[in-house]
Formats: sequence, structure tokens, C-alpha cells
Amino acid sequence: MTTGREVADLLVEVGTEELPPKALHGLGSAFAEQLKRALDSAQLSHTQLEWFASPRRLAVRVTDLAARQPDGFDERRGPNLKAAFDTEGAPTRAALGFARSVGVEVDRLEHLENEQGAWLLYRSPRAGEATSALLPRLIETALNQLPIPKRMRWGAHRVEFVRPVHWVLVLWQGGALATEVFGGATVAHSRGHRFHAPQPLPIPTPGDYARILEHEGKVIAHFETRQTRIRQQIETAAAVAGAVADIDPGLLEEVTGLVEWPVALVGQFDTEFLQVPAEALISAMQVHQKYFPLRDPKTRALLPRFVAIANIESQDPGQVVAGNERVIRPRLADARFFFDSDRARSLAERRESLRDIRFQRDLGSMFTRTERLTGLARTLAPLFGVDAEQAERAAALCKSDLVTEMVGEFPELQGTMGRYYALEDGEPEPVATAIEQHYWPRHAGDQLPTTHLASLLAVADRLDLLVGLFGVGQPPSGTRDPFGLRRAALGVLRILIEQQRDLDLVKALRNAAAGFETLKVPDAAEQVWAYLLERFDAWYQDQGIAAEVVQSVLAVPNPNPRDIDLRIQAVNAFRALPAARQLAGANKRVANLLNKAADPVSGDLDPALLDEPAERDLAETLERLQSSITPSIAARDYAAALKELARLQPEVDHFFDAVMVMCDDPPLRANRLRLLRTLRGQFLQIADISLLPSEQA
Repeated sequence: MTTGREVADLLVEVGTEELPPKALHGLGSAFAEQLKRALDSAQLSHTQLEWFASPRRLAVRVTDLAARQPDGFDERRGPNLKAAFDTEGAPTRAALGFARSVGVEVDRLEHLENEQGAWLLYRSPRAGEATSALLPRLIETALNQLPIPKRMRWGAHRVEFVRPVHWVLVLWQGGALATEVFGGATVAHSRGHRFHAPQPLPIPTPGDYARILEHEGKVIAHFETRQTRIRQQIETAAAVAGAVADIDPGLLEEVTGLVEWPVALVGQFDTEFLQVPAEALISAMQVHQKYFPLRDPKTRALLPRFVAIANIESQDPGQVVAGNERVIRPRLADARFFFDSDRARSLAERRESLRDIRFQRDLGSMFTRTERLTGLARTLAPLFGVDAEQAERAAALCKSDLVTEMVGEFPELQGTMGRYYALEDGEPEPVATAIEQHYWPRHAGDQLPTTHLASLLAVADRLDLLVGLFGVGQPPSGTRDPFGLRRAALGVLRILIEQQRDLDLVKALRNAAAGFETLKVPDAAEQVWAYLLERFDAWYQDQGIAAEVVQSVLAVPNPNPRDIDLRIQAVNAFRALPAARQLAGANKRVANLLNKAADPVSGDLDPALLDEPAERDLAETLERLQSSITPSIAARDYAAALKELARLQPEVDHFFDAVMVMCDDPPLRANRLRLLRTLRGQFLQIADISLLPSEQA
């Protein structure tokens, strides 16, 4: 801790009942971020913040925090100077009244002048407040800004927080700060592990916090340190068992939010359960019990073993292992029962049961949805190069596993179990794969379908979802997106672009809309297309491509996402060329001239009317480049075409320097506008580069 009274380290710890494990990382980091904002707004300087989070606490350590605010001034603005003084410079009643209200003479007032105007100003010195007096309010402000969807009250308190608060420790300037936070008095100690060290735990200084909690309190307070420790323990335990562990990042983060003192233990289950699909066993272990499955290091086959993370260092770990083995057995037995029971009926037989599952209030049942998907899949089949009968079969069966007992118990296995059951029923491998993979990608960054048929069904499924929800007036709004339409839109774009699939998406959306008997919104397909175009912006910005590049391409109507992507990549490369800014400026100027022309520019360019050498040079260069630009555009080598067009810069610059386009001679003026129309038309075959950053020509 820094000595002296100018700066000191601060520690704030909020002790609670068990916090939601999946939200713990976000709560911890947000506490630090919000406390930093509060300190900054109070003009309290500091060097850095470090956050801690465990199931029973959120804490932040601030280093070198100023002991008090800097001195400053309070300012009060008075009347406008025009109203404060008359034409002879004497103060008006407005000026005299303002001076009287602040207790000084008019000549003691200052003037405030900026681009908005000039006013009388009164400034009074203000001494900075001590940090100790400000901390309670700043801490509460930070806590109230945490991302908590639903807050709780407890006891007779009116305070609301994510979980009931049991203690608040504020260490400041060598000791615990006695104050009130959330309506309760702060304490002079922390607390350790609920079972290993439940007694009060004094913390001498903020710098001692993590060390004392770990060594005396059996709590690893730092979230990232605890997560790393858990991963290392899992890997070590798996290696000792001659296996490798499946460490799902989401589960690892959740388990880190469940324990304060992690201890990895290896358990096992009966090998007979391995007859059940591995995904079902893994789901039972991961989702229900928070276990990490083990695999054979060579074959990657699932082993009848798992790693459990206990929150206690038991004197008899065998009892803890036995307890975990005891609770996992019924889960696995259920999975085996469901698997055996489900195979008694085929997916085709189960399809009728989809009539009892409502997809959406205005859009019918899941059976009706599969009927629409069947028709849409038949339409898209030749465009994806797949057999139409297989496309229809996969579409008809793709939702049937929703009415199986296995998916009813483990919803995350939808599609996966459909593939297993389809193969059991003797369905072709491509159909079974499509049933599983039509849900891919499930989230941002997830894998894409691996077959043409699976990609077709994945696109059809999302187009039906998007058109249907837009068609009944339920597009995403703000942060609300209960049907995952943003994710569906991005999935369609990723499949078509990353797999280099050409598809007239506007036509496909209209085909999807035709599958609905009625839609409240008649132009739903067009609305979805506009929405998909909006998704382009966000997607490319994540890739570091400027919004103006995307907009320049989208300004030229094009229903093919893959072709749009090719153009965006080409324009992004063109933007880096030395000639790009000049040509963008020239295109702006050309667009303005064409738009301002009194009559529409029509007819063909007349070479005989090319009066100036500069316009003849531009026309000849345009004609000469046509032979290389046309085949490049036909081959969709837009980068090469733009590179050729960049060679026009000298002639374009010379033209605007030497030629008066809007001259008084009507035939000459019309012909020069035709030349500019030709120039702009060459670029518009690819994009409207007038929307790029430019230097005016």
C-alpha cells in the first residue's frame, strides 16, 4: 500500500448468499467497471482496479486512490451579456438581480464566452471532499449499475440486489472504514469458506486480501486464478486416470462460479451405459451434474469416467466420489430408458405428434412448419445441388425428435438424437446428417453444416422462421429477440458466404413467404431482406471493415449475399489504393452533376462532340479499359476490375481541371454528361464508391 495520506489502496468486498454461477464473471467485471466510472466522475484519481468474484462475494481492489478530491470551483451562469448590460454599458436589472442572488457586486462577476454565446458567470471556490465521505455513495452507485435482470429484497430491507447481502467490508487508509452501505453498517472483517473457515477473517490491508483468503479462509477469490486452478486439476486428474477431459468453456466458467475451494475428483459409472449415444451421456453429466466427461486419449471414445469439482477438501474423498457416482446413475439410467423407449417408434410415425406442438400462435403447429419446410426444400434443392426427394424427406422429419422422451428431458439434444433415430429407422445417411446439422450454427462462431443437404435445410429452416415472425409483426425490437431472429439471420449469411453458395436470397424469401396461408404483413419477404442487409453492417464491422465500404456495395441492388461479400472484399482492398480517395471524390462530383442536370441524361456518347483534349483522353481510356474490366466483372474478380478503374485517376483529374461540364452549349453539355454517366456506370457495376471517404476532385 502506498504510504502517506495523499493516496492509498482501497478494497471493497460485498458478501452475499450464493450468487448465480453463470452470471458471476459478468458481475465481477462489471463491479470493477462501474466503480471505476463512479471514481472517475468524482475526480478521484487511481492507477488500476482488480476484481474478485466467488460464489459468496464480489470485491474490487483499487490501487493508489486519491485521499480526497482536488479543489475546484462551483460555477453558476447568469444572464446573456446582451441582456445584462444596456447600450451604454450599465448593468441591467437582470445583471443586478443575478449579482445579488450570488452575494457579490456586478464587477466581481466573470464572463463566459463560447461558440453558443456570452453570459455572466459566478465562480466560487470549492474544497474537494475526502474520499472516505464519498465512498458509500460511490460504492452504492456502482452496485446499483450491475447487470442484474431481476433484483431481490430480503427481510425488512428496501434495498434490492442480485442476492441478499450479509456483509460489506471497506478497507481504506490502514483499516476498515466504518460507514453504511445498502442501509447496513460495514464490518471490520471478511469471511472465509462456508465450511472450512466460517469465522470472521481480519484483512490487514487491501494487498493482503487474496493471500489471506486463500491461506486462512480456503477461498480462491480471484475468478481467473480459480478457473485456471480448476482446469489444471481436471487435466491432472484425467491424466492420472489415463484419459483426457472434455472441458467445455461454458461449463468451466459455470463451475468456477460454483466453488470457492475447488477439489477435482474422478468418478466412474457402469460400462453398460456406454450403449447410449455419447452425446446423451455427456449432456447428463455436463448439464445436470456439472461433471467433465473423460475420453480415451487415442480413440476419443467416451470412457465410463468423469471429473467432478467439489467445493470442499474432504478428509474422506472416497465418500464424496461415491456420492457423485450415486447421483449420476439415475440420470444415466433415465437416458438409457429414454433411448430404448424412443426407438419403439420411427421418426416418420412421430411426425403426426407434431400437430400437438404449437410453433407460434399465428403460425400453426410444428407439423405445419415441416410442411412448409418440405415445399421450400424442394424449391431450393437444385440450387444447392442435392436430390429433391432427400431434401423433402429431411425437411419432413427434421423436427420429429422434438416429441421424443430423450429430447423432452435433454432439449439441448434436439437434432443430435434425430440423427441417431433416423439411422435406426434406416434413413439415408445424408438425411440423418441434415436432421442433426440443420440447427448449425447454433451460436456465433459455431461450426457450419458439413453437407449440401444439411446446409439447404439449415437455410430453409431459418428463412421460414424469419419470414414467419416478420409476417405476423414480431421482428426483433431493441434487446428483445425471443425467437433468435438475429442469430438466424447471421446463420443464413454465414452459410451462403463462408461456403461460397450463390443464391438469389430475395427470391428464396418470397418462396418461403408463399408457403404460408396468410401473413399479416404482406411484404414480409422484403422486410426480412432489409433486415438481413442490416446484419451485413454489424458482421463486417466485427471484421474491421468500415461501414462506408459496406454501404457502398449495398447501394447497388444485389440479392446474392456471396456476391455482395466478394464486392465488399474488393472495395475494401480498393480503398487502400492511392487513387481511391481522388476517384471517390470524382464520383461524388459526377453524381452531383448528373443529379442536378435539368433534363435526364439520355442517348449515346457522340465522339464528334468531344471538343476538349481532356474529354477525348477520358473517353479513349474508358473504351480501352473496357476490354479488361468486362471479363473481370463477368468472372466476379471485382478487385481486378477496380484496380483497372483506378488507372482512370489521371484522366479524371485532368478532365475536371480542364473541362467545363455545365457549359452554355446544350449539345456539348449533354455529351459531357453522357461521358460522366459512362464513367460512373463503370464503377456502379461493382459499388457506389462515391460513398467512400474522398478528396474532392
